[in-house]
Amino acid sequence: MVQRFPKPAASVRADLEHERLNALINSMADGVIATDQYGNVVVYNGAALNILDINTSIEGKRIDEVLELVDKDEQKVDVLKMVSENRTQTSSRDLRIPFEDSSYMNLYLSIAPVHLGYGKRGQSGFVLLLRDITREKSLEEERDEFISVVSHELRTPIAIAEGDLSNAILISQKAGDLNKIRETVQQAYDQILFLSSMINDLSTLSRAERGQLTVDISPINAHELMENLANNYQPSAERKGLKLKLELDPNLEILVSSKLYVREIMQNFITNAIKYTQQGSVTIGARALDGGVQFTIADTGIGISTPDQDKIFHKFFRSEDFRTRESKGTGLGLYVTKKLARLIHARIDLESELNKGSTFTIFVPNLELPAK
Repeated sequence: MVQRFPKPAASVRADLEHERLNALINSMADGVIATDQYGNVVVYNGAALNILDINTSIEGKRIDEVLELVDKDEQKVDVLKMVSENRTQTSSRDLRIPFEDSSYMNLYLSIAPVHLGYGKRGQSGFVLLLRDITREKSLEEERDEFISVVSHELRTPIAIAEGDLSNAILISQKAGDLNKIRETVQQAYDQILFLSSMINDLSTLSRAERGQLTVDISPINAHELMENLANNYQPSAERKGLKLKLELDPNLEILVSSKLYVREIMQNFITNAIKYTQQGSVTIGARALDGGVQFTIADTGIGISTPDQDKIFHKFFRSEDFRTRESKGTGLGLYVTKKLARLIHARIDLESELNKGSTFTIFVPNLELPAK
């Protein structure tokens, strides 16, 4: 019979501490990997496996075998060298983990040299803390792009309006041509209208992003709404030599939705149709369909390429087509339009061909009136 002796108290305490450490590491949301001084993995948690997209044990493997990194310039990083040469705690937010499908994860990586094990005979090594910051990075890039685009787009019309008004004042002081004064004031006025439109888009976007848009549902006379829009945009079309056509279904019924959002959606599409049509016509229409109203905006403009059709509702997107770049815009209008359409459960369809024009079809369903 083999006689068993109880473990020494120190060994029991060490086992207990080891279990506590493992429990602590596995409870962490961030990925944790501990290596020995040679860069071999000795401890890791489930969060690390999730980040690395690995479902097998990595114990005993070299860190550069399980963690492949590239820098912000897409250059491969020597992970083993980076870890083994580390002497003080360091961190980085500019590293990426590339995946086989060409996607990548932005990674926050912290490396700290530590004393592994227990007692004086414990080995030295390193602890790596990994965190997926892809969404944070995306928001940071989006914020930086937003600031860049908006500051540029605000600066241009302000400078033009300031110059035009300055010229108008100078001409008036010299008792100059009244027609010239009217022309320069009109140009300044157009720039201010553009600023007002952009600020409105930014305000709506801000509220939409924070989930603060509310839907006020009421009966809408769709026939009257479309006639008002046609009258409002007739001068803009005439200034470009375009024909603005209105095609309404005589059986058009009352639509129950948000009058504010339906109007804003239509305004955005009509504004774009006139902006990107150099000759020909813009046709706006509406007809009754089962359960709602189908609105259409068709133009004979420059059209939208097939690749761009998938992107036009993205935030800040502007086509590389030089004809698009000739017109002012922030790339926010259709992004906001899509947000509003979702709020009222509207469906937007697009048919377009380069150099032949575009047709946007918007079906707006009837919503339930709030109980009184």
